[in-house]
Amino acid sequence: MKKIVLGILAHVDAGKTTLSEAILYAAGAIRNPGRVDHGNTALDTHEIERKRGITVFNGQAKFTYGNMEATLIDTPGHVDFSAEAERVLGVLDYAVLVISATDGVQSHTRTLWRLLSLYNIPTFIFITKNDLGRKSEEALMQELREVFGNCINFSSDDSISANAENIAECREDILEEYIATGEVSEKSIVSAVSCRLVFPCYFGSGLRGEGVEKFLSGLSRYTEQRNSGDSFSAKVFKISRDKKDRLSHIRVLGGTLRVRDTVVYNGKSEKISGIRIYSGAKFQTAESASAGDVAAVTGLSETGAGQLLFSQGSAPAESINEKPYLEPVMRYRLVLPEGADPKVFLPKLRQLEEEDPLLKIEWNESIGEIHVNLMGEIQAEILRDIIEERFGISVSIDSGRVVYKETVENTVEGVGHYEPLRHYAEVHLIMEPLPRGSGLVFSSDLSVNQLDLNWQRLILTNLSEKQHLGVLTGSPLTDVKITVAAGRAHQKHTEGGDFRQATYRAVRQGLMKAKSKLLEPYYSYRLEIPRRELSRAINDIRQMCGTYETPKDSGDTVIIEGKAPVTTIGTYASAVASYTGGEGRLFLWAAGYGDCHDADKVIEEAAYEPERDLDNTPDSVFCAHGGGFTVKWNKVSEYMHLESCLKEKKTENIKHRRKNISIEEKELEAIMLREFGPIKRPSYKEPVTVAAKEYAPKESRRGQYLIVDGYNVIFAWEALRQAAETDLEGARETLMNILANYSAFTGCNVILVFDAYGVSGGNGEKFDYHGVSVVYTKENETGDAYIERLIYNIGKNVHVRVVTSDRLIQLTAVRTGILRMSAAEFEAEIDRVDAQIGEIIGNTEK
Repeated sequence: MKKIVLGILAHVDAGKTTLSEAILYAAGAIRNPGRVDHGNTALDTHEIERKRGITVFNGQAKFTYGNMEATLIDTPGHVDFSAEAERVLGVLDYAVLVISATDGVQSHTRTLWRLLSLYNIPTFIFITKNDLGRKSEEALMQELREVFGNCINFSSDDSISANAENIAECREDILEEYIATGEVSEKSIVSAVSCRLVFPCYFGSGLRGEGVEKFLSGLSRYTEQRNSGDSFSAKVFKISRDKKDRLSHIRVLGGTLRVRDTVVYNGKSEKISGIRIYSGAKFQTAESASAGDVAAVTGLSETGAGQLLFSQGSAPAESINEKPYLEPVMRYRLVLPEGADPKVFLPKLRQLEEEDPLLKIEWNESIGEIHVNLMGEIQAEILRDIIEERFGISVSIDSGRVVYKETVENTVEGVGHYEPLRHYAEVHLIMEPLPRGSGLVFSSDLSVNQLDLNWQRLILTNLSEKQHLGVLTGSPLTDVKITVAAGRAHQKHTEGGDFRQATYRAVRQGLMKAKSKLLEPYYSYRLEIPRRELSRAINDIRQMCGTYETPKDSGDTVIIEGKAPVTTIGTYASAVASYTGGEGRLFLWAAGYGDCHDADKVIEEAAYEPERDLDNTPDSVFCAHGGGFTVKWNKVSEYMHLESCLKEKKTENIKHRRKNISIEEKELEAIMLREFGPIKRPSYKEPVTVAAKEYAPKESRRGQYLIVDGYNVIFAWEALRQAAETDLEGARETLMNILANYSAFTGCNVILVFDAYGVSGGNGEKFDYHGVSVVYTKENETGDAYIERLIYNIGKNVHVRVVTSDRLIQLTAVRTGILRMSAAEFEAEIDRVDAQIGEIIGNTEK
């Protein structure tokens, strides 16, 4: 008998829990189907759920139907508890998406569909309340196809046969089968469903039990058991507690788990003391759980949702926990009753944070406040009820504020040094901006010769274990890559905590130096309104600092899609209902973070002073005369023991920004001698070629030529490099002026080449700038290629020097026997020429 884990998801009040009851009743798992309004459902077992009539916690039950043994997991439908629903997705084999025939596809339905796509979960669709629906089945199927894709009506064998061609078109091998036989086999349908190429749809009524048997038959026929290995592995998807034990809810992915087995997770080993198989509020103890089973185990003290468990000896060196797609966008202040001690109460709140990691409970000691992240007002009310029920304390929760985040816009080096007496650690971190939605990424560029591997791992652990705060408002940092670039330990005095201090200070010092940006959460929206209200809607969207795509016509309705800040569009639904007379609909779903539309105002209101945040200090501690002393963050570079890594990295990138190659000077000379022998320059002059004529000045076509790789020089000379960071055009003009002076004084013909390789549609450009021949290459032509061609064309006929630090161009120069000069050498020559010009001007003035 095959085992599958089945999750059931829906928009709130779509009829999901009622359908779950009907499924369990039809499969013989319960004697009578419960009802939400009667408060007697099998899966909503918590008193809070029955009182409010909504699912708050994931509940599970087992049933058997045909050749299928299924574990059904009922998930919350309210958007405030969507993170609870997401935690289940990683352990599902299949999902059932429930849609109300009376409401169709709703806002949260779209969010759930995106989650199912993200987790790649094969999905069945059940359209319930079909007895109350105003639309025909065909109209509903058309809506589903427009939103979800290849949805096929599986409610009857006739409808499956009628749609065989649509099923076959999803994949080439199935189409070949259909052409050959005129039908699609059950095996092919199973494969197409499993690969999310086909989404079977069923119509019925959960309350009346209509269509449920047909749906269960379809589940039995068109699902397959997941392949599993022999060695034990499992995934944790939920943490809960009863009166005595801490429970880790797991799905066994492979092998078998037995009581008293030792499991490994995150480098920790613990023994399983008990296994429970839950069905609703009741459970049975078991001696073992095998692949495909969903169980709750006791004995594990530090597990969390998303963690993987392994048997001893089979654990990988490193396991990656999934990052949730949905995150709370509101932060609330939790106020304790008078007389309650926060330090006593906080450990109790940490239990709730274990069960829901996205709460991110934080104690701000400086202002004496407890902050918590929540999805919305309903979750805030439920949290208040849970705290009172579990801990007997009545707390109040304020109206909430948006959770802002911060990132950096430029690459910086952060340095942290921690050296009080008999302690030592120094860490250098390179911090680089990442695309939106990337989160924080940590890596190391150090070799074990520079810093022992254990210390490197410790630094990476220190980076990942802390929520790093920005310096604008003290909001969490995101979308930054932090690379360990250098580090130093002391053989005798370094302890693990030293690197923690140095790492935290390095992050903070880097943020103080960086150009930071404030981010705020955004919603993607879909606005459906009558055509007459189009101008009003677009004007509202502009006022909300939102973006919108070209409106689409849909009969008498206009559809507008785009993005807008949560703070501006979050309450817009009531306005839409008002000005459209109830005809308009607004769908919202999370769209990550973007630039804050009123950053200056938010930063001013936050009044955050990063240097006064002693828990996140950017300063370092050095040692002198037997004692430690603090060095301010902006002076650390003057005291640090290791050299800066960023300058060296930038120089290397400048020298080889187009070709990933590094050739040392001695190695280059060896290559030249081996490949070409001693350099021999011609002692004669051949006739000047056309290429030489093209660039020779009118008054002297027989002088010396100097070819300058423009961008190589700009990014090699410190003054020009700094200018280019803010004004590249100005840096180019400055270089042209310098070369014009040089050309006029020395009489040398200067050709300045700028790389326009990445300019789309560029035709190239050549012009004279005060005696300097300036060349911009055309599209798909690198400056290197242009200079190499010039060298071959004119290098054999006239005296040519090439100014570049690019090793490959230097090699080309060697092949033709011409002189090469690095950017640094040429800078020194320019200085000498400037000095001579200044001396002449000074003598003239005398």
